[in-house]
Amino acid sequence: MLLQDIQTDQLAIDRLEIQPGECWAVLARNGSGKQMLTGVITGQTHLTSGQVSHDYRRIGVLSFETQQALYEQELKLDMTDYMDKLDPGTTVRELLGLTDTMPAMLDFLHLEPILDRGYRLLSSGEGRKALLARNILNEPDFLILDEPYDSLDIQSRAELQAFFRVLLARGHTGLLFLFNKADELSDFHTHVAVMDKGVIITQGEKSTVISDPSVAALLAFDPASLPSWPAALPRKPLPEPLVQLQGGHVSYGGESIFTGINLTIHQGDHTLLTGRNGSGKSTLLSLITGDHSQCYGNDIQVLGFQRGQGETIWEVKKQLGIVTPGLHRDHRVPGSALHIAVSGFYDSIGLYDDPTPEQVTHAKAWLAMTGLGDRQHTPFKQLSYGEQRLVLIARALVKQPALLILDEPTQGLDDINRHRLMYFLEHLSSQQRTTIIMASHRLDERLPLFRQHVDMDAADKSIKG
Repeated sequence: MLLQDIQTDQLAIDRLEIQPGECWAVLARNGSGKQMLTGVITGQTHLTSGQVSHDYRRIGVLSFETQQALYEQELKLDMTDYMDKLDPGTTVRELLGLTDTMPAMLDFLHLEPILDRGYRLLSSGEGRKALLARNILNEPDFLILDEPYDSLDIQSRAELQAFFRVLLARGHTGLLFLFNKADELSDFHTHVAVMDKGVIITQGEKSTVISDPSVAALLAFDPASLPSWPAALPRKPLPEPLVQLQGGHVSYGGESIFTGINLTIHQGDHTLLTGRNGSGKSTLLSLITGDHSQCYGNDIQVLGFQRGQGETIWEVKKQLGIVTPGLHRDHRVPGSALHIAVSGFYDSIGLYDDPTPEQVTHAKAWLAMTGLGDRQHTPFKQLSYGEQRLVLIARALVKQPALLILDEPTQGLDDINRHRLMYFLEHLSSQQRTTIIMASHRLDERLPLFRQHVDMDAADKSIKG
Protein backbone atom coordinates (compact mmCIF):
# COMPACT_ATOMS: atom_id res chain seq x y z
CA MET A 1 0.00 0.00 0.00
CA LEU A 2 1.29 3.44 -0.92
CA LEU A 3 -0.01 6.84 0.18
CA GLN A 4 1.80 9.65 -1.58
CA ASP A 5 1.45 13.45 -1.58
CA ILE A 6 -1.85 13.18 0.31
CA GLN A 7 -3.66 16.43 1.01
CA THR A 8 -7.07 16.85 2.63
CA ASP A 9 -8.47 19.70 4.70
CA GLN A 10 -7.04 18.05 7.85
CA LEU A 11 -4.30 15.70 6.65
CA ALA A 12 -0.94 16.03 4.87
CA ILE A 13 1.14 12.91 4.17
CA ASP A 14 4.18 13.05 1.91
CA ARG A 15 4.67 9.29 1.72
CA LEU A 16 3.60 6.22 3.69
CA GLU A 17 4.42 2.83 2.18
CA ILE A 18 3.49 -0.52 3.70
CA GLN A 19 5.31 -3.47 2.19
CA PRO A 20 4.10 -7.11 2.29
CA GLY A 21 5.22 -8.80 5.49
CA GLU A 22 5.34 -5.55 7.45
CA CYS A 23 2.96 -4.79 10.31
CA TRP A 24 2.53 -1.06 10.88
CA ALA A 25 1.11 0.91 13.76
CA VAL A 26 0.28 4.61 13.63
CA LEU A 27 0.69 6.45 16.93
CA ALA A 28 -1.34 9.65 17.19
CA ARG A 29 -2.77 11.84 19.92
CA ASN A 30 -6.47 12.62 20.18
CA GLY A 31 -7.55 14.81 17.29
CA SER A 32 -4.41 14.16 15.22
CA GLY A 33 -6.20 12.66 12.23
CA LYS A 34 -6.47 8.88 12.69
CA GLN A 35 -10.09 8.82 11.56
CA MET A 36 -9.21 10.94 8.53
CA LEU A 37 -6.37 8.53 7.67
CA THR A 38 -8.85 5.65 7.78
CA GLY A 39 -11.14 7.55 5.40
CA VAL A 40 -8.28 8.18 2.98
CA ILE A 41 -7.36 4.47 2.84
CA THR A 42 -10.97 3.31 2.43
CA GLY A 43 -11.75 5.99 -0.15
CA GLN A 44 -14.39 7.69 1.97
CA THR A 45 -12.43 10.94 2.43
CA HIS A 46 -12.12 13.38 -0.47
CA LEU A 47 -8.53 14.07 -1.51
CA THR A 48 -7.50 17.57 -2.46
CA SER A 49 -4.45 15.98 -4.08
CA GLY A 50 -2.32 12.83 -3.94
CA GLN A 51 -2.92 9.17 -4.57
CA VAL A 52 -3.60 5.94 -2.69
CA SER A 53 -2.44 2.72 -4.35
CA HIS A 54 -3.21 -0.82 -3.20
CA ASP A 55 -4.53 -4.14 -4.50
CA TYR A 56 -6.98 -4.85 -1.68
CA ARG A 57 -10.56 -5.74 -2.67
CA ARG A 58 -12.12 -5.72 0.80
CA ILE A 59 -10.96 -3.37 3.54
CA GLY A 60 -12.46 -3.83 7.01
CA VAL A 61 -12.51 -1.20 9.75
CA LEU A 62 -12.88 -1.63 13.51
CA SER A 63 -13.25 1.70 15.31
CA PHE A 64 -15.39 3.55 17.82
CA GLU A 65 -16.90 5.46 14.90
CA THR A 66 -18.12 2.27 13.18
CA GLN A 67 -19.41 1.05 16.54
CA GLN A 68 -21.30 4.31 17.07
CA ALA A 69 -22.73 4.25 13.54
CA LEU A 70 -24.15 0.76 14.06
CA TYR A 71 -25.59 1.75 17.45
CA GLU A 72 -27.34 4.79 15.94
CA GLN A 73 -28.71 2.64 13.12
CA GLU A 74 -30.13 0.24 15.68
CA LEU A 75 -31.79 3.11 17.56
CA LYS A 76 -33.56 4.23 14.38
CA LEU A 77 -35.01 0.72 14.00
CA ASP A 78 -36.05 0.41 17.66
CA MET A 79 -39.74 -0.57 17.87
CA THR A 80 -40.02 -0.70 21.66
CA ASP A 81 -42.52 2.18 21.72
CA TYR A 82 -44.87 0.17 19.48
CA MET A 83 -44.56 -3.15 21.30
CA ASP A 84 -45.60 -4.40 24.73
CA LYS A 85 -42.02 -5.46 25.44
CA LEU A 86 -38.43 -4.35 24.84
CA ASP A 87 -37.37 -4.62 21.20
CA PRO A 88 -33.84 -6.09 21.33
CA GLY A 89 -33.12 -5.07 17.74
CA THR A 90 -30.59 -6.91 15.61
CA THR A 91 -29.09 -9.79 17.55
CA VAL A 92 -25.41 -10.61 17.44
CA ARG A 93 -26.29 -13.82 15.60
CA GLU A 94 -28.11 -11.82 12.93
CA LEU A 95 -25.32 -9.24 12.78
CA LEU A 96 -22.81 -12.00 12.05
CA GLY A 97 -25.10 -13.83 9.64
CA LEU A 98 -24.85 -17.08 11.60
CA THR A 99 -27.26 -19.95 11.10
CA ASP A 100 -25.27 -22.31 13.28
CA THR A 101 -22.62 -22.05 16.00
CA MET A 102 -19.66 -19.66 16.02
CA PRO A 103 -16.75 -20.74 13.81
CA ALA A 104 -14.00 -22.33 15.90
CA MET A 105 -11.51 -19.67 14.79
CA LEU A 106 -13.52 -17.09 16.75
CA ASP A 107 -13.88 -19.09 19.96
CA PHE A 108 -11.45 -16.71 21.67
CA LEU A 109 -14.06 -13.92 21.49
CA HIS A 110 -16.46 -15.89 23.77
CA LEU A 111 -19.55 -14.55 21.99
CA GLU A 112 -21.78 -17.60 22.45
CA PRO A 113 -23.55 -16.26 25.59
CA ILE A 114 -24.59 -13.06 23.76
CA LEU A 115 -25.40 -14.41 20.28
CA ASP A 116 -29.13 -13.93 20.83
CA ARG A 117 -28.85 -10.58 22.60
CA GLY A 118 -29.61 -7.34 20.75
CA TYR A 119 -26.53 -5.42 19.65
CA ARG A 120 -27.58 -2.12 21.24
CA LEU A 121 -28.02 -3.91 24.60
CA LEU A 122 -24.37 -5.00 24.73
CA SER A 123 -21.65 -3.44 26.84
CA SER A 124 -19.06 -1.40 24.97
CA GLY A 125 -16.53 -4.23 25.13
CA GLU A 126 -19.05 -6.85 23.98
CA GLY A 127 -20.09 -4.64 21.08
CA ARG A 128 -16.46 -4.22 20.08
CA LYS A 129 -15.94 -7.98 20.04
CA ALA A 130 -19.07 -8.48 17.91
CA LEU A 131 -17.90 -5.94 15.33
CA LEU A 132 -14.46 -7.55 15.20
CA ALA A 133 -16.11 -10.93 14.59
CA ARG A 134 -18.18 -9.46 11.75
CA ASN A 135 -15.06 -7.98 10.17
CA ILE A 136 -13.21 -11.28 10.36
CA LEU A 137 -16.14 -13.28 8.93
CA ASN A 138 -16.20 -10.88 5.96
CA GLU A 139 -12.65 -12.10 5.19
CA PRO A 140 -11.07 -8.72 4.41
CA ASP A 141 -7.78 -8.44 2.54
CA PHE A 142 -6.80 -5.53 4.78
CA LEU A 143 -8.06 -4.67 8.25
CA ILE A 144 -7.72 -1.27 9.93
CA LEU A 145 -7.83 -1.64 13.71
CA ASP A 146 -8.40 1.68 15.48
CA GLU A 147 -7.79 1.17 19.22
CA PRO A 148 -8.71 -2.55 19.04
CA TYR A 149 -7.92 -3.22 22.72
CA ASP A 150 -9.94 -0.37 24.24
CA SER A 151 -12.98 -1.56 26.26
CA LEU A 152 -11.56 -5.10 26.50
CA ASP A 153 -10.61 -6.87 29.71
CA ILE A 154 -7.07 -8.12 30.29
CA GLN A 155 -7.73 -11.70 29.19
CA SER A 156 -9.61 -10.59 26.07
CA ARG A 157 -6.72 -8.31 25.11
CA ALA A 158 -4.22 -11.16 25.42
CA GLU A 159 -6.44 -13.50 23.39
CA LEU A 160 -6.91 -10.85 20.71
CA GLN A 161 -3.16 -10.28 20.46
CA ALA A 162 -2.68 -14.03 20.00
CA PHE A 163 -5.27 -14.02 17.21
CA PHE A 164 -3.54 -11.15 15.41
CA ARG A 165 -0.34 -13.20 15.48
CA VAL A 166 -2.22 -16.04 13.78
CA LEU A 167 -3.57 -13.71 11.09
CA LEU A 168 -0.12 -12.29 10.44
CA ALA A 169 1.44 -15.76 10.25
CA ARG A 170 -1.12 -16.81 7.65
CA GLY A 171 -0.31 -13.74 5.58
CA HIS A 172 -3.75 -13.51 3.96
CA THR A 173 -4.83 -10.31 5.74
CA GLY A 174 -2.88 -7.07 6.02
CA LEU A 175 -3.24 -5.28 9.36
CA LEU A 176 -2.84 -1.60 10.17
CA PHE A 177 -3.12 -0.59 13.83
CA LEU A 178 -4.05 2.93 14.95
CA PHE A 179 -3.08 3.64 18.56
CA ASN A 180 -3.04 6.66 20.82
CA LYS A 181 -0.91 4.95 23.50
CA ALA A 182 2.61 3.63 22.94
CA ASP A 183 2.11 0.78 25.42
CA GLU A 184 -0.35 -0.83 23.00
CA LEU A 185 2.50 -1.79 20.65
CA SER A 186 3.28 -5.52 20.45
CA ASP A 187 6.31 -7.54 19.43
CA PHE A 188 4.71 -8.30 16.05
CA HIS A 189 4.66 -4.64 15.05
CA THR A 190 7.59 -4.06 12.72
CA HIS A 191 7.13 -0.38 11.83
CA VAL A 192 5.64 2.71 13.46
CA ALA A 193 4.53 6.08 12.12
CA VAL A 194 3.88 8.97 14.50
CA MET A 195 1.25 11.50 13.47
CA ASP A 196 0.57 14.88 15.04
CA LYS A 197 -1.95 17.45 13.86
CA GLY A 198 -2.55 15.59 10.61
CA VAL A 199 1.14 15.27 9.69
CA ILE A 200 3.40 12.21 9.95
CA ILE A 201 6.37 13.60 11.85
CA THR A 202 8.46 10.42 11.87
CA GLN A 203 8.24 6.83 10.65
CA GLY A 204 10.38 3.74 10.31
CA GLU A 205 11.28 0.54 12.11
CA LYS A 206 9.62 0.30 15.51
CA SER A 207 12.80 0.12 17.58
CA THR A 208 14.14 3.30 16.00
CA VAL A 209 10.94 5.32 16.25
CA ILE A 210 9.97 4.50 19.83
CA SER A 211 13.50 5.23 21.09
CA ASP A 212 13.33 8.75 19.62
CA PRO A 213 13.24 11.25 22.56
CA SER A 214 11.01 13.61 20.59
CA VAL A 215 8.34 10.89 20.32
CA ALA A 216 8.44 10.28 24.08
CA ALA A 217 8.18 14.05 24.68
CA LEU A 218 5.14 14.28 22.37
CA LEU A 219 3.29 11.70 24.49
CA ALA A 220 4.39 12.91 27.95
CA PHE A 221 2.00 14.59 30.41
CA ASP A 222 3.17 17.57 32.47
CA PRO A 223 0.74 18.62 35.26
CA ALA A 224 2.45 22.01 35.37
CA SER A 225 0.98 22.73 31.94
CA LEU A 226 -2.56 22.77 33.34
CA PRO A 227 -4.43 26.00 34.16
CA SER A 228 -5.41 26.80 37.73
CA TRP A 229 -7.91 24.36 39.23
CA PRO A 230 -11.46 25.81 38.84
CA ALA A 231 -13.15 26.96 42.02
CA ALA A 232 -15.81 24.66 43.45
CA LEU A 233 -19.41 25.78 43.59
CA PRO A 234 -21.14 25.81 47.00
CA ARG A 235 -23.48 22.93 47.90
CA LYS A 236 -25.53 21.62 50.79
CA PRO A 237 -24.25 18.98 53.25
CA LEU A 238 -24.58 15.42 51.93
CA PRO A 239 -26.57 12.58 53.51
CA GLU A 240 -24.78 9.43 54.67
CA PRO A 241 -24.16 6.93 53.27
CA LEU A 242 -23.96 8.23 49.71
CA VAL A 243 -24.87 4.83 48.24
CA GLN A 244 -26.36 1.74 49.82
CA LEU A 245 -27.38 -1.32 47.81
CA GLN A 246 -28.72 -4.43 49.53
CA GLY A 247 -29.10 -7.72 47.68
CA GLY A 248 -28.49 -6.07 44.31
CA HIS A 249 -29.63 -8.15 41.35
CA VAL A 250 -30.16 -7.77 37.59
CA SER A 251 -31.22 -10.33 34.99
CA TYR A 252 -32.13 -10.37 31.30
CA GLY A 253 -34.56 -12.93 29.92
CA GLY A 254 -34.08 -15.21 32.90
CA GLU A 255 -30.28 -14.95 32.70
CA SER A 256 -28.73 -13.47 35.85
CA ILE A 257 -26.08 -10.81 35.33
CA PHE A 258 -25.36 -10.58 39.06
CA THR A 259 -27.19 -11.23 42.30
CA GLY A 260 -26.76 -10.63 46.02
CA ILE A 261 -24.52 -7.56 45.87
CA ASN A 262 -24.29 -5.52 49.08
CA LEU A 263 -22.50 -2.22 48.61
CA THR A 264 -22.15 0.75 50.97
CA ILE A 265 -20.26 3.90 49.97
CA HIS A 266 -19.60 6.73 52.43
CA GLN A 267 -18.07 10.09 51.56
CA GLY A 268 -14.46 9.52 50.54
CA ASP A 269 -14.94 5.79 49.95
CA HIS A 270 -13.60 5.92 46.40
CA THR A 271 -14.59 2.59 44.87
CA LEU A 272 -13.09 0.67 41.94
CA LEU A 273 -15.05 -1.91 39.93
CA THR A 274 -13.16 -4.54 37.95
CA GLY A 275 -14.15 -7.67 36.04
CA ARG A 276 -14.34 -9.21 32.62
CA ASN A 277 -16.47 -7.83 29.78
CA GLY A 278 -20.10 -8.65 30.52
CA SER A 279 -19.53 -9.22 34.25
CA GLY A 280 -21.97 -6.44 35.18
CA LYS A 281 -19.77 -3.41 35.95
CA SER A 282 -21.71 -1.06 33.69
CA THR A 283 -25.00 -2.53 34.86
CA LEU A 284 -24.14 -1.92 38.52
CA LEU A 285 -23.18 1.69 37.77
CA SER A 286 -26.45 2.22 35.88
CA LEU A 287 -28.38 1.04 38.94
CA ILE A 288 -26.68 3.78 40.94
CA THR A 289 -27.30 6.48 38.33
CA GLY A 290 -30.93 5.37 37.88
CA ASP A 291 -30.48 4.73 34.17
CA HIS A 292 -31.28 1.01 34.44
CA SER A 293 -34.93 -0.02 34.32
CA GLN A 294 -34.39 -2.59 37.09
CA CYS A 295 -33.14 -0.03 39.62
CA TYR A 296 -36.69 0.27 40.97
CA GLY A 297 -36.80 -3.46 41.65
CA ASN A 298 -33.71 -3.17 43.85
CA ASP A 299 -33.25 -1.98 47.41
CA ILE A 300 -30.98 0.95 46.64
CA GLN A 301 -30.52 4.35 48.23
CA VAL A 302 -28.51 7.09 46.52
CA LEU A 303 -27.77 10.46 48.13
CA GLY A 304 -30.59 9.99 50.61
CA PHE A 305 -33.19 8.99 48.00
CA GLN A 306 -34.69 5.51 48.17
CA ARG A 307 -35.37 4.26 44.66
CA GLY A 308 -39.07 3.82 44.02
CA GLN A 309 -40.21 6.18 46.80
CA GLY A 310 -41.37 9.03 44.58
CA GLU A 311 -38.07 10.69 43.76
CA THR A 312 -37.28 11.72 40.19
CA ILE A 313 -34.12 10.64 38.47
CA TRP A 314 -33.19 14.32 38.11
CA GLU A 315 -33.28 14.91 41.89
CA VAL A 316 -30.48 12.38 42.17
CA LYS A 317 -28.55 13.31 39.05
CA LYS A 318 -28.15 16.96 39.99
CA GLN A 319 -25.40 15.82 42.39
CA LEU A 320 -23.88 13.26 40.03
CA GLY A 321 -21.19 13.58 37.39
CA ILE A 322 -21.34 10.74 34.86
CA VAL A 323 -19.01 9.51 32.12
CA THR A 324 -19.99 6.19 30.55
CA PRO A 325 -19.85 4.60 27.08
CA GLY A 326 -23.66 4.68 27.08
CA LEU A 327 -23.75 8.42 27.74
CA HIS A 328 -21.20 8.91 24.97
CA ARG A 329 -23.25 6.81 22.54
CA ASP A 330 -26.39 8.82 23.34
CA HIS A 331 -24.82 12.22 22.64
CA ARG A 332 -26.18 12.49 19.12
CA VAL A 333 -27.64 15.99 19.53
CA PRO A 334 -26.27 19.13 17.85
CA GLY A 335 -24.24 21.55 19.89
CA SER A 336 -20.73 22.83 20.41
CA ALA A 337 -18.19 21.49 22.89
CA LEU A 338 -19.11 24.40 25.18
CA HIS A 339 -22.84 23.60 24.97
CA ILE A 340 -22.18 19.98 25.91
CA ALA A 341 -19.93 20.97 28.83
CA VAL A 342 -22.50 23.47 30.15
CA SER A 343 -25.24 20.82 29.91
CA GLY A 344 -23.58 19.08 32.86
CA PHE A 345 -25.28 21.64 35.10
CA TYR A 346 -28.67 20.48 33.79
CA ASP A 347 -27.89 16.73 33.47
CA SER A 348 -29.36 16.80 29.98
CA ILE A 349 -28.18 15.41 26.67
CA GLY A 350 -28.01 18.69 24.82
CA LEU A 351 -28.52 22.22 26.15
CA TYR A 352 -32.11 23.49 26.30
CA ASP A 353 -31.86 26.26 28.92
CA ASP A 354 -30.02 29.55 28.97
CA PRO A 355 -26.99 29.07 31.25
CA THR A 356 -25.83 31.70 33.69
CA PRO A 357 -22.59 33.59 33.02
CA GLU A 358 -21.07 31.77 36.00
CA GLN A 359 -21.94 28.39 34.49
CA VAL A 360 -20.43 29.35 31.14
CA THR A 361 -17.26 30.51 32.90
CA HIS A 362 -16.97 27.20 34.76
CA ALA A 363 -17.55 25.20 31.58
CA LYS A 364 -14.86 27.15 29.73
CA ALA A 365 -12.46 26.59 32.62
CA TRP A 366 -13.02 22.83 32.50
CA LEU A 367 -12.63 22.68 28.74
CA ALA A 368 -9.30 24.44 29.24
CA MET A 369 -8.38 21.86 31.89
CA THR A 370 -9.04 19.07 29.39
CA GLY A 371 -6.93 20.79 26.73
CA LEU A 372 -9.89 21.84 24.59
CA GLY A 373 -10.01 25.54 25.41
CA ASP A 374 -9.46 26.39 21.75
CA ARG A 375 -12.18 23.95 20.57
CA GLN A 376 -15.10 25.25 22.64
CA HIS A 377 -17.07 26.41 19.58
CA THR A 378 -16.39 23.27 17.52
CA PRO A 379 -19.50 21.11 17.00
CA PHE A 380 -19.32 18.08 19.27
CA LYS A 381 -19.86 15.64 16.40
CA GLN A 382 -16.92 17.11 14.48
CA LEU A 383 -14.49 16.30 17.29
CA SER A 384 -12.57 13.03 17.30
CA TYR A 385 -13.86 10.25 19.57
CA GLY A 386 -11.17 10.98 22.16
CA GLU A 387 -11.90 14.71 22.10
CA GLN A 388 -15.60 13.97 22.57
CA ARG A 389 -14.71 11.89 25.61
CA LEU A 390 -12.73 14.85 27.03
CA VAL A 391 -15.77 17.12 26.56
CA LEU A 392 -17.90 14.61 28.47
CA ILE A 393 -15.30 14.57 31.24
CA ALA A 394 -15.52 18.36 31.43
CA ARG A 395 -19.33 18.03 31.47
CA ALA A 396 -19.12 15.68 34.46
CA LEU A 397 -16.72 17.89 36.40
CA VAL A 398 -18.23 21.36 35.90
CA LYS A 399 -20.12 21.13 39.18
CA GLN A 400 -17.44 19.03 40.96
CA PRO A 401 -20.20 16.59 41.92
CA ALA A 402 -20.83 14.74 45.15
CA LEU A 403 -20.60 11.43 43.25
CA LEU A 404 -18.49 10.98 40.14
CA ILE A 405 -19.53 7.84 38.21
CA LEU A 406 -16.91 6.72 35.67
CA ASP A 407 -17.24 3.68 33.41
CA GLU A 408 -14.02 3.08 31.43
CA PRO A 409 -13.50 6.86 31.33
CA THR A 410 -10.14 6.70 29.54
CA GLN A 411 -11.62 4.78 26.59
CA GLY A 412 -10.35 6.50 23.45
CA LEU A 413 -7.90 8.77 25.30
CA ASP A 414 -4.22 9.10 24.43
CA ASP A 415 -1.45 8.76 27.02
CA ILE A 416 -1.40 12.46 27.89
CA ASN A 417 -5.14 12.72 28.36
CA ARG A 418 -5.35 9.44 30.28
CA HIS A 419 -2.74 10.74 32.73
CA ARG A 420 -4.56 14.06 32.76
CA LEU A 421 -7.73 12.35 33.99
CA MET A 422 -5.82 10.31 36.61
CA TYR A 423 -4.39 13.61 37.87
CA PHE A 424 -7.93 15.05 38.06
CA LEU A 425 -9.06 12.07 40.16
CA GLU A 426 -6.13 12.38 42.56
CA HIS A 427 -6.77 16.10 42.96
CA LEU A 428 -10.49 15.57 43.54
CA SER A 429 -9.63 12.99 46.18
CA SER A 430 -7.36 15.45 47.97
CA GLN A 431 -10.15 18.08 48.02
CA GLN A 432 -12.50 15.64 49.79
CA ARG A 433 -15.61 17.01 48.06
CA THR A 434 -16.19 14.32 45.44
CA THR A 435 -16.47 10.56 45.92
CA ILE A 436 -15.43 8.52 42.89
CA ILE A 437 -16.88 5.23 41.65
CA MET A 438 -14.96 3.93 38.62
CA ALA A 439 -14.97 0.81 36.46
CA SER A 440 -11.73 0.04 34.66
CA HIS A 441 -9.85 -2.81 33.01
CA ARG A 442 -6.42 -1.19 33.23
CA LEU A 443 -4.05 -2.25 36.00
CA ASP A 444 -2.31 1.14 35.95
CA GLU A 445 -5.59 2.87 36.80
CA ARG A 446 -5.92 1.15 40.17
CA LEU A 447 -4.87 4.30 42.00
CA PRO A 448 -4.06 4.31 45.73
CA LEU A 449 -7.02 6.62 46.32
CA PHE A 450 -9.44 3.71 45.81
CA ARG A 451 -10.34 2.49 49.31
CA GLN A 452 -12.80 -0.14 48.12
CA HIS A 453 -12.56 -2.72 45.32
CA VAL A 454 -15.47 -4.68 43.89
CA ASP A 455 -14.32 -7.61 41.75
CA MET A 456 -17.34 -8.51 39.61
CA ASP A 457 -15.71 -11.85 38.73
CA ALA A 458 -15.51 -12.93 42.37
CA ALA A 459 -18.09 -15.24 43.93
CA ASP A 460 -18.75 -12.67 46.68
CA LYS A 461 -18.90 -9.18 45.15
CA SER A 462 -20.20 -7.43 48.24
CA ILE A 463 -18.74 -4.60 50.28
CA LYS A 464 -20.62 -4.03 53.49
CA GLY A 465 -20.15 -0.70 55.21
